[in-house]
Amino acid sequence: MKAKLTLLLIFIILFIGFVAVKFFILDKQNIYGQLKITSSPTTSVFINNVAIGKTPFYEKHKIGEYILKLIPEGTATETASWQGKINLYKNSLTFVNRELGSSDITSTGEVLTVTKMEKPPKSSNLGEIYVETEPAGAIVNLDNDEKGVAPLMLEDVTQGEHELSIFMPGFFRRTQKINVEAGYRVNASIKLAIDQTKGSTPTGTATDKTEGKESTPSADTEKGSSVTIKETPTGWLRVREEPSIDASESAKIKPGETYDLVEEKDNWYKIKYNNNKDGLVEGEFSEGWISVEYATKK
Repeated sequence: MKAKLTLLLIFIILFIGFVAVKFFILDKQNIYGQLKITSSPTTSVFINNVAIGKTPFYEKHKIGEYILKLIPEGTATETASWQGKINLYKNSLTFVNRELGSSDITSTGEVLTVTKMEKPPKSSNLGEIYVETEPAGAIVNLDNDEKGVAPLMLEDVTQGEHELSIFMPGFFRRTQKINVEAGYRVNASIKLAIDQTKGSTPTGTATDKTEGKESTPSADTEKGSSVTIKETPTGWLRVREEPSIDASESAKIKPGETYDLVEEKDNWYKIKYNNNKDGLVEGEFSEGWISVEYATKK
């Protein structure tokens, strides 16, 4: 009888050991996330320098940090390749999209990942979005509402689909649909492509944020010139105190209105306007800067 009990005890210990190995060791080594990659043009996909397929690409992959490389194929040899770090999380999707130009500065795209929020949300239907941009300092709009300048954490975002729009003067706007789940954070890393039709280096990048740097009028600014405000996503346009997206707001003006053009600098127009909210009367004017994206010069 004693021998049978001893044998039974040995079997129980072995069974517990098997369960521990299976669920705490082997399963941990086989935790997967989802990786989806799209690109234009078609590219070969490399993870840690190992070729794994072509775009569009989708598969489950072990969680962890990887070096992802996208190399254009065939006739797209003149197109720039892309390389960057990505993270795959348990039971979550990492989405990579790249639109490759002839060089890095003309290429654009985003990397989106979903992670659990560090703190419980205030309400059961809230999540959050963290936005970082390249270059840093881009204006972040969520559902046509300007939220601030990247890098930026958007808290208390209701669950469901939202439209994230990123803009910096001198660069093409980037818009992306994002689905927010309650209790989760969407991490959005967005690369902007330079708009080469604008000519000069955009204001607002790190190299242009030198304090005390004075504006230099453009030779193209003629006396008597004016600008008309275009339609905007918000229905109004910010006038800023300096030609920089970091500058303070001095007024809001409406689409369709026309203002005297005082000066031009890079991708900004300096206009003369009547700011009634500051108590100015007719004939008294202020001056401020607006983005050229939302104005037509006459």
